[in-house]
Amino acid sequence: MVATDDKMIPPPAQRAMSQLTRSSVVEAAGSHSIYVSQPSAVAGLIQQAASAAVGG
Repeated sequence: MVATDDKMIPPPAQRAMSQLTRSSVVEAAGSHSIYVSQPSAVAGLIQQAASAAVGG
């Protein structure tokens, strides 16, 4: 997840790290503590990843 308002790790750096790991990227407006400012978006991403890991 790219936190588009992150001041600690700039969003372009987050995207670059995601590309290195060939990860899917989801963006959400929020700061470095995205799990605090956007808990529903983070939970949705975790649920999506868990579903993909078990095959559906």
